[in-house]
Amino acid sequence: MKKFLLAAGLSMGLAAPAFAAETVNYQDENLIKQGEYLARAGDCVACHTASGGQPFAGGLPIESPIGTIFSTNITPDKSTGIGDYSFTDFDNAVRHGIGKDSTLYPAMPYPSYARVTDADMQALYAYFMHGVKPVNQANKPTDIVWPLSMRWPLSFWRWTFAPEVKEFKAPVDQDPVVARGAYLVEGLGHCGACHSPRGIGMQEKALTAEDGELYLSGGEPMDGWVPKNLRGDLKDGLGSWTEAQLVQFLTTGRTEHTAVFGGMSDVIVQSMQYMTDDDLTAIARYLKTLPGTTYNETPFKYDDAAYNALYNGDDSAVGASVYVDNCAACHRTDGKGYAEVFPAFTGNPVLLGNDATSLIHIVLKGDTLPSTFKAPTSYNMPAFDTRLTDKQVADVVNFIRNSWGNQASPVTEKQVADVRSDVKAAAYGAVSKAE
Repeated sequence: MKKFLLAAGLSMGLAAPAFAAETVNYQDENLIKQGEYLARAGDCVACHTASGGQPFAGGLPIESPIGTIFSTNITPDKSTGIGDYSFTDFDNAVRHGIGKDSTLYPAMPYPSYARVTDADMQALYAYFMHGVKPVNQANKPTDIVWPLSMRWPLSFWRWTFAPEVKEFKAPVDQDPVVARGAYLVEGLGHCGACHSPRGIGMQEKALTAEDGELYLSGGEPMDGWVPKNLRGDLKDGLGSWTEAQLVQFLTTGRTEHTAVFGGMSDVIVQSMQYMTDDDLTAIARYLKTLPGTTYNETPFKYDDAAYNALYNGDDSAVGASVYVDNCAACHRTDGKGYAEVFPAFTGNPVLLGNDATSLIHIVLKGDTLPSTFKAPTSYNMPAFDTRLTDKQVADVVNFIRNSWGNQASPVTEKQVADVRSDVKAAAYGAVSKAE
């Protein structure tokens, strides 16, 4: 969630006003602990820690439409990190998008953090100054060609697209649980950074539910994964999920019907599983208040035609034989998988969206269902990129997306070839840039 744009550019804005920050004891253990929890809720470690690197020391390569950017060192090291930041400096960066001498790229999700409360900002500052180990690690320069590498236009981006910094205030008549969920989702959790569509200026088209139905309606492909629709649509959203299923998913990364994959795995492992049941319930309850964007949808209805054909040895349907040979052992011929182990394909919203990139990616490269505190067993799906041709992948993906009652648009051989190429290039680029 989060890996879109991150770095610094020339600042042309005013510093944020301080708010009695000098009266706070930032070495208070309770405040530091609260800040640690909030940093977990914000999943700060995911972007600011390179593979195999020290926590929060930066250096993670982040692909953007204009080139590669590297996350920055946010440990309290005074020479390479943020150790010499005052509270006002910290607040300017996090909520206003203004570094000490720069405007920040908007994948530092300050458009969302603009809603964080003053009290939570103070706790976060206490944690990063006194709860994080300093790491002396210089920041890496961006890999963006001129003239796109010029930083001064970022100030105009901020003036145009970043909202006013105004801490979250719930409507008087709003359910306090829903209000807490809105604060976490729209603010610290910055879910919209991945799960909302972006405009021509790379800005989120909607930052809160009040901005309309585009909010959390599904994001742009990132690293070969498509952030899913989190609204109430039955086909490709959360309309068929219960609140309890959402809480279970955010805690464990799995439910009876589905399993986490891609970038969301890091969010579950690094952030969500550490959150309280009350906060996860608040998030789930808030998400369930968001209406769908498609009207007159009918609930998924299972169709056993594909299962009966396979059960009786008929694999003549296009893609059926590929499915039997490679998928059925885990996901079963009835498409229902095994609860909390191998996800079901039947009515699975991830599989039924218009963009099948995520499914193609998983078939090609496999994935790992991560271990969590409440679900410690990890499961691996193998990669099939060396075993299946582009045509075979397209055939099996179409079979999955249109069997057992599923209905989705067709996938072409060229789409598979494009995803294969993009995933291979991203993997090569990530390794070479990390080195």
